[in-house]
Amino acid sequence: MTTEVSHRSLGDRATAHAALADPHRLAIVDELRISDRSPSELAESLGLASNLIAHHIGVLEGARLIDRLESHGDRRRRYVRLRAHALTELTRPAHLQTAEVLFVCTANSARSQLAAALWNQVHVVPAQSAGIQPAPQVHPEAVRVARRFDIDLEDARPRALDPHQLESALVITVCDQAHEALTGARPPFVHWSIPDPAKGGDEKSFQLAADRIARRVHELAPLVAPVP
Repeated sequence: MTTEVSHRSLGDRATAHAALADPHRLAIVDELRISDRSPSELAESLGLASNLIAHHIGVLEGARLIDRLESHGDRRRRYVRLRAHALTELTRPAHLQTAEVLFVCTANSARSQLAAALWNQVHVVPAQSAGIQPAPQVHPEAVRVARRFDIDLEDARPRALDPHQLESALVITVCDQAHEALTGARPPFVHWSIPDPAKGGDEKSFQLAADRIARRVHELAPLVAPVP
C-alpha cells in the first residue's frame, strides 16, 4: 500500500517534522495514534490549557497530520483524528495487553458487530461487541456488507453492555454517542469516530463504515498482545 507521506513534497514533509518537534504536539500525536480524542480530552490528558491545545491542534492540522471531525452525537462537540498513514516511524509505539477486546456502539446492530467480527479474523485475543441501547436485530445492510469480508452475521443478535466488562476488557467505542455516554465510567477508552451508517441506510454508507473499521482494526491489531 502506498502511504500518504510518500506523495508529499520535501517542503510538506519538513513542515510535518517541524510540527512534531514540539513535545506537546508529539504527545498529542502519541495520544491520537490509537484513539480519536476531543480537544477537551486532550487538554485533560496532557494537562494543558484549552488555548494551548487549540494552538497545537491548529499547527498539526496545518501540517496535514490530523483531521477535525464533528461529533455524530453531540453536534457541539468535535473530535481530532490522526490522518491515515500520516506517520511512519515518528510516534512512540503503543503496546497494549488484554485478555479480551470489547467493541461498543449505541445499538450493537452494525458498527460494533462488524468490528468484533473483523478483529476475530486477525487476532488471537477474542473480541465481543455490545450496545448501550441495543436494537432488536442486526441491521440487514450490516449482514450484507459483512459477507464481503467473509463474515456471517445472520445469527448475530444485539446485546446490552455488561458494565463489568468495562473493568477487564480493552474497550473500543466505535460510536460517538457511546463514547460520550461512557466517558468518566473508567480511564479513557480507545475511541474510533465512525458515523452511524444506519442514518444513511444505504449500501454505500455501510460499506464505507466497514472499510473504515477494517482499516482501524488492522492498524491497532499489531499493537495488542494477549496477557501472558
